[in-house]
Amino acid sequence: MTAPHGPRTGRPPTRVDRGAVTSPHTLASEAGLHALRRGGSAVDAGIAVNAMLCVAYPHMAGLGGDGFWLIAEPDGTVRGLNASGPSASAATRDYYRERGHTDEVPSRGGLAALTVPGAVDGWRLAHERHGRLPWSDLFADAIHYARHGVPVSRSLSDWLVEDLDLLNGEESMARIFVPDGRAAREGHRLAQPDLARSLAAIAAGGARGGFYEGALAQRICAALAPTGSPLRVDDFAAYQAHWEDPIYTDYRGYTVYELPPNTQGFAALQILNLVSGYDVAAWGDGTPDYYHHLAEAVKLAFADRDEWLTDKHWLDIPVTELLDPDYATRRRELIRPDRAMVMADVEPGIRFGPQARRRSPQGDTCAFSAVDENGLVVSAIQSIYHDFGSAIIAGDTGIIPQNRGSFFSLDENHPNRMEPGKRTFHTLIPGLVCRDGRPWLAFGSMGGEGQPQTHAALLTRTIDFGYDVQQAIEAPRWLMGRTWGTTAQDLSLEGRIGDEIVRELQRRGQPVRMLPNWDDNLGHAHAIRIDHERGLLEAGADPRGDGAALGY
Repeated sequence: MTAPHGPRTGRPPTRVDRGAVTSPHTLASEAGLHALRRGGSAVDAGIAVNAMLCVAYPHMAGLGGDGFWLIAEPDGTVRGLNASGPSASAATRDYYRERGHTDEVPSRGGLAALTVPGAVDGWRLAHERHGRLPWSDLFADAIHYARHGVPVSRSLSDWLVEDLDLLNGEESMARIFVPDGRAAREGHRLAQPDLARSLAAIAAGGARGGFYEGALAQRICAALAPTGSPLRVDDFAAYQAHWEDPIYTDYRGYTVYELPPNTQGFAALQILNLVSGYDVAAWGDGTPDYYHHLAEAVKLAFADRDEWLTDKHWLDIPVTELLDPDYATRRRELIRPDRAMVMADVEPGIRFGPQARRRSPQGDTCAFSAVDENGLVVSAIQSIYHDFGSAIIAGDTGIIPQNRGSFFSLDENHPNRMEPGKRTFHTLIPGLVCRDGRPWLAFGSMGGEGQPQTHAALLTRTIDFGYDVQQAIEAPRWLMGRTWGTTAQDLSLEGRIGDEIVRELQRRGQPVRMLPNWDDNLGHAHAIRIDHERGLLEAGADPRGDGAALGY
């Protein structure tokens, strides 16, 4: 199962035969494993994982954010769950223009908190169909660590330093995260008693009574109103997550599933369609040909993504045409093996209409997966968008509202223009693969712009190169486009990529930018592979994060 020709840079994969969980934080993985050991389903484990991430990774996950799930039955039936919230009924372009914003929605503060947080109702919907443990049992670990203090992880410590001025500039954030004005060091305890009470309310009252239709929603909206947020209690009460059919493509005999718009899942599938026309295995991993062609495929896929992606209920998005193999063949002709395209100049293959100024997404995210002993498979992802979301806390709830709605455009000609009750362009994409009609791989990664690229990296390395999941996760990665905090559309490469490869990519015209080894700008990836022949689960976790792949 481990490829002898592949990288051996760290830990081996976790191999077990009953159940497995992987996430970017060890305590979250432990919470999921605890659920599985008590007879819970993969969905129970996923909810327990996500609740703990809301406590342990508050810079990336939270009750104020959105979530997406792919769930596969043992027979290969795959369902998607969209738990992303729409904009408030009062969130019009005029609402923002009247407040002095004619170009872009502010990325922080109350005006950035304009979409209903959807994640909690996604938990409800998944639990109603697949839950085996009592709802209230799934939050015990998260409540404990919120109340008594969670040890600060490496990632959280780094982001507290990075965002120190931001956090100190907002009293509600400073009180929790930097009470003495300084960033907590790794290993120090972070207590969030208000968040513990909110989690306890959801555990006791359920998603609807405890959150969307109860006192918690009222307190959130009452706290946000003075900040300028358009969110109101009626927006929470009206919201419900929903099931939807995933989209998919064939990659070398494997069926790869993603979620449809409003996610960027079709971009991940387009990248695979483009590279499927090459003998990727003949290139070899980590070669100039490998990085160059994947980067060029990303440029083409993102041109279409940026042209079309928004809420599919507001625009007839040509997903079928964009995923047609013949379309990929035509677009592939634009890729030159010896010369790079300029990303900003790449035109979409199918036009929307009037040209609008494009923006590149960014975001911090948590991807996690679980498989139970009955063969139910979960691939899920959750986020509050930017690090620390809107960078305010909603009163005494301990909840950070997401700033996902800040990605709406105020340009009326833009496909992702703001409208009341509309879901915005979403970077979050869980991934799932079936082989011969049965689930084969659950996978995902944080990283905004990098998520479709990391999906391609994991799949080419497991399918084309035969790596085990830990090898695929740990192999050096790239990111074509804007990394966190930059505006340049570079080809960012991890420092472990050799000088000769870098020189050749530069010779071909790639705008190379070097990052440190194990840089978390390139995502925290996680995966579980189901080995039906050996009756084993093979799970991996990313050393770029703070997580673990656990099982029994």
